[in-house]
Amino acid sequence: MGSRSSLAVLYCMTIAICVLSASTFASGKQLRVGFYKSTCPSAEAIVRKAVNKAVKLNPGIAAGLIRMHFHDCFVRGCDGSVLLKSTPGIPSERDHPANNPSLRGFEVIDEAKAQIEAICPKTVSCADILAFAARDGSYKLGRINYAVPAGRRDGRVSLLNEVTQSLPPPSFNAKQLIDNFARKGLSADEMVTLSGAHSIGVSRCSSFSTRLYSFNVTHPQDPSMDPHFAAYLKTRCPPPPPTGDPILPLDSRTPHRLDNMYYVEITKRRGLLTSDQTLLSSPATSNMVLNNAKHGSVWAHKFANAMTKMGSLDVLTGYQGEIRSHCSVVNY
Repeated sequence: MGSRSSLAVLYCMTIAICVLSASTFASGKQLRVGFYKSTCPSAEAIVRKAVNKAVKLNPGIAAGLIRMHFHDCFVRGCDGSVLLKSTPGIPSERDHPANNPSLRGFEVIDEAKAQIEAICPKTVSCADILAFAARDGSYKLGRINYAVPAGRRDGRVSLLNEVTQSLPPPSFNAKQLIDNFARKGLSADEMVTLSGAHSIGVSRCSSFSTRLYSFNVTHPQDPSMDPHFAAYLKTRCPPPPPTGDPILPLDSRTPHRLDNMYYVEITKRRGLLTSDQTLLSSPATSNMVLNNAKHGSVWAHKFANAMTKMGSLDVLTGYQGEIRSHCSVVNY
């Protein structure tokens, strides 16, 4: 009888320990605002200073940082894997055509990381630095501010072929975009809201030249595009084969301000990419575009919330992953 009681006590203790461990692990997965308040209180200020310095010299860096955060979160979650350089025989996300050479802002992340490591070594993850930087870029060009829950850990894997499987290309239609974002737990409205980041983005002619010269067998030029806008684009983007690949702003009205003019331009059929104009063409998203075009402050609030939600996708926390010493390479 005594041995049975001992076994029962031991069993209960084991269950209790397991439940406690599970609870601790679960709480460790939660990101929180002010994560570095006691361990590295100046971390966010250092990132903000680096971003402000870079954006002052080149406003396009703000768009680059927001895009980089998006590309990071949609591939393996927000783990800083997009920052890793390729290693012999293992090409990384960073070298995928969707990222190289168009992704901008790596030097800003590296500068902030170096300064943080000097005062708080092995404490602040590169994934968190990127999330902070995207927020600071949003504020610098759009006065859109939001608290960033932190506590992400850095991943140790970055694979080029996973980018194609995860990121939506500029040729996607609305249904494909909705499905792509739904796989990440993001709604159609959040997809349309986050697309507003194109207000400060740029694109190469090769990403939309099909709309100008070879749309389909019936219409060489995309009929959903404003003819006057198309005529202008043709002066900047020669027909294939091009001698170069010029860059144009996704929003020509306010290219250096994160605002709702992106949606206003779409309502005028001046969306540059297929994935832009399709948001108005599709009944599933057209009202969202019209509402965002009318209510800029409402869109800005939604954008902040959607960025926060996106920034929590499939994060590594607790003892998962690592805190890299240098953002472009894993620790050894």
